[in-house]
Amino acid sequence: MKKAILSIAILGIFFSANVSAQTETSGREKVYRATHTKVTELKHTKLKVNFDYQKEQMNGEEWLTAAPFFYPANELTLDAKGMLIHEVALEANGKKSPLKYDYKDDVLKITLDKTYQKNQDYTVYIKYTARPNEVKQEGSAAINDAKGLYFINAQGKDPDMPTQIWTQGETESSSAWFPTIDKSNQKTTQEIYMTVPDKYVTLSNGLLKDSQKEANGLRTDHWVMDKRHSTYLFFMGVGEYAIVKDKWRNIAVDYYIEKEYEPYAKQIYGNTPEMIEFFSKKLGYDYPWAKYAQISGRDYVSGAMENTTATLHGSDILQKPGQLIDENTWEDTIAHELFHQWFGDLVTAESWSNLTVNESFANYSEYLWNEYKYGKDQADYHQMKDVNMYLTTPGNFEKNLVRFNYDSREDVFDLVTYQKGGGILHMLRNYLGDDAFFAGLNDYLKTYEYQNGEAHQLRLSLEKVSGKDLNWFFNQWYFGNGNPKIKYSYTFEPVKKQIAVVIEQTQDQPFQFPLAIDVYDNGKPKRYNVWVNATAKNTFNFDVSKNADLVNINADGILLADITDTKTPEQNLMQFINSKEFKSRYLALSDIKDQVGKNPAATKLLAAAIKDPYFRTRMKALKLMDLSNPEQMKALGTDVEKLASNDPKTLVQAAAIAALAKTKDKKYLPLFEKGVNAVSNAVKGSSLNAVLALDPSKANTLADKIDLEGASDELMSQLLPVIVKNKVTSQMANITPLVAFYPFIKFQNPELGKSAEEGYNWIMSSDNVKATENITKIISHAKSQMGDNPQVKMMISQMLKDGLSKKMELLRQNPQSAASLNRQIDAINKAIADFK
Repeated sequence: MKKAILSIAILGIFFSANVSAQTETSGREKVYRATHTKVTELKHTKLKVNFDYQKEQMNGEEWLTAAPFFYPANELTLDAKGMLIHEVALEANGKKSPLKYDYKDDVLKITLDKTYQKNQDYTVYIKYTARPNEVKQEGSAAINDAKGLYFINAQGKDPDMPTQIWTQGETESSSAWFPTIDKSNQKTTQEIYMTVPDKYVTLSNGLLKDSQKEANGLRTDHWVMDKRHSTYLFFMGVGEYAIVKDKWRNIAVDYYIEKEYEPYAKQIYGNTPEMIEFFSKKLGYDYPWAKYAQISGRDYVSGAMENTTATLHGSDILQKPGQLIDENTWEDTIAHELFHQWFGDLVTAESWSNLTVNESFANYSEYLWNEYKYGKDQADYHQMKDVNMYLTTPGNFEKNLVRFNYDSREDVFDLVTYQKGGGILHMLRNYLGDDAFFAGLNDYLKTYEYQNGEAHQLRLSLEKVSGKDLNWFFNQWYFGNGNPKIKYSYTFEPVKKQIAVVIEQTQDQPFQFPLAIDVYDNGKPKRYNVWVNATAKNTFNFDVSKNADLVNINADGILLADITDTKTPEQNLMQFINSKEFKSRYLALSDIKDQVGKNPAATKLLAAAIKDPYFRTRMKALKLMDLSNPEQMKALGTDVEKLASNDPKTLVQAAAIAALAKTKDKKYLPLFEKGVNAVSNAVKGSSLNAVLALDPSKANTLADKIDLEGASDELMSQLLPVIVKNKVTSQMANITPLVAFYPFIKFQNPELGKSAEEGYNWIMSSDNVKATENITKIISHAKSQMGDNPQVKMMISQMLKDGLSKKMELLRQNPQSAASLNRQIDAINKAIADFK
């Protein structure tokens, strides 16, 4: 599972306004969450289903083969949420014998015909109707809805939305579409017969064994999964998709994609076979399943989901050339979900408390793929962002990585399990070394394949291979909370010609860890790798010829820690020029932001940074500089001009154009006008802003040229004021991701928030169905991420009520538009009801 995350600007407000909602127990008494007791072992699940699109229901028949797990049993208890149960029987030798059953509170208890012993199989037949809209369980910040089975535009009323069906099982929602034991430690083989209109394609786990035409324009597809996997990983997808074929070795790799995006499928998904090969070799364990397919779903309730052999992505994966030339923003997620096919699907967390053995690995796979494909700087940048999200979000410090006392199982899908967990694996890899780390992962996979695992079993595999005791590591990083908070100082002893570096940990529970320290003597660094004991203060002495020019701790960037650091611009320049590690260079660059234009060393650092081989570093430097300053223009202008025209990365070109735009020099107008016609959305956006700064009259003509659907937060923030100020109607629906949250944006960025508010009022005063419904959908999807904070709910509710008043006034003035406006009013009223 890759969580859907709102814009970082918006997230910062939500998190700071809602710290209590991010704490898993929310002030309640802590409850030990035991692993589900296995009374029954599922063996095989066979389903025959068809769909009622008008009622948004599914008619199902199930043949469930099971046996007592250990103790004799005469009862089978299944999860079955929101269903109608029509028939329950024992099936043997093709004959059905009715069984007594009790169905209440979403639990189906079946009395068997006799007492069965361990490994004595029986098959129960259940005829039922799945009614997802009757399911009572609610979603969370990670997965914002929990009804399991989703009908998208089922009646075809929305001309802008395809008709689709898809399922979402994690955490325990598969039981909303078939009776099962909905726990991660239950694994079963499966087969599904899906009857659908012939114009649609289907996707499920495993292989398509057969497809038969039926009467009335229907078709039945038979999907078979012959290897055991957990019930939450069962999947169905139905819709009008193109299927773009690819392969890895002799295994089919398919991309189910909406037909509009078919020409770009290989640009979006095309690295998948290379990823499969890389992960197979890295783990020493070949991809374990019979096929791999990926599909996207509209209105998806999270980011993406690793259903075995059939990953489901949210529609943000659908990108066009203007976006893809800048960056495939979904590539990390593609890697993340693929890695789950080993960590999560092959070996599955035995309980949600141990979700780290699924999600921390999937998070770290993003690092591994970036390191292999794009280099270590790219991987380190990605992980730096991840770890900073964990470090800067309130409420995370108190949470253990392995949590046995959560309030809701959904709570463990958070920045600790994902981002911190990935950082912890990076430390573990560097402590053990690559050979031992990956050999340990191989042992873990081979030992527990098609079974369940937990953090202790991971530790045992790594210890078995490396010969090292890892209890100290797992106790503080997996079964403890927090991270080192470090202050440091150093003093010079001229007689001994040594410096004493003092490392202080200011958190309550000290950690022990290896630490890389660079000591700069005569401008050059010497690396020392030391061991910090679990005490509040550690002192290390290093030989120097004179007082150190600079001490850089955590110089390799591996330790997950919050470090208080103060360096002069001259020291930052020295660190940037001499450090081999990305993070040390990037931190040095970031640290001069308040000295730019004030200190010559800062300008020299910028001059070095815009020549850095890693494009994100060049971009950062371009954003920090101000070329309206004559000294900076003299020192940097020529190089920035070259970047604007010739940098191989369009994102750098865009940043360079934005830097040049600050000069307001008309000599750059031809460059800017050329950029408006570029393929790249980023270059177009920066160029448009630059042109309008010189000639505002061109706004309406030029703003239409940029496809903002699915645009990055940064591009959207850049162009929102232009679109709103000039009332560029064609872009109205595309600005909704920002304007829907204007009350929160105003706190963090008042200027952008003002434009967002104006944009919201513009939409609510206009007859635009798509823009209005976009806002209500975005708000509804974000509800679960807002927690129970009454102030946040009140702000959203008031915003919607203000919008409703404007729509009602518009209706009074334009009764001839009643059909369109009433649809918008209904959507707003529904959103208001959600926040009561």
